[in-house]
Amino acid sequence: MTTRYAALLRGINVGGHRKVPMAELRTVLAGLGLDGVQTYLQSGNAVFGSDSRAGEEGLRAELEQAIEQHFGFPVDCLVRGGPYLRAVADACPFPAAELEGKQLHVTFFSEQVDQERFAALDQAAFLPEEFRLGDRALYLYAPEGLGRSKLAEALGRPALTKGLVGTTRNWNTVVKLVELTRDRP
Repeated sequence: MTTRYAALLRGINVGGHRKVPMAELRTVLAGLGLDGVQTYLQSGNAVFGSDSRAGEEGLRAELEQAIEQHFGFPVDCLVRGGPYLRAVADACPFPAAELEGKQLHVTFFSEQVDQERFAALDQAAFLPEEFRLGDRALYLYAPEGLGRSKLAEALGRPALTKGLVGTTRNWNTVVKLVELTRDRP
């Protein structure tokens, strides 16, 4: 049975560096035998179907190797199945329907993160900005957007993210990826 997945590429097409044209990315992924490859935006979101038994981690390794071979530089990837993405959207602790997409973000992590990692962070000092942890995800409410968020800056400090691969998507992108990874009849 084919499962729909999203590949979340980290740190590409930012400021003219580490360029990964989406048409080329689709070709690379299709070359791996993945089905129905689509990309969304220019920021490294790809959706595909696979019946691989390797699962998310096996697909991640395969994608990272193929991308590095084709483009000549390493790119961290996270691969997440459609059911996981739906569960992340459904578990959002903030009133997503009442917020603008630029106010709500999800950082997807390579592994589960516990509250202890962020215990030294004085959350009250960043109000009205807030964050909550989920399943391999961090939800960030930033009313002025990510670019102006002091909390996002603090959360991204190397001491807090050491040993993790993380990549952030705004709520509009999360919702679109849920839609694109729905199982097809």
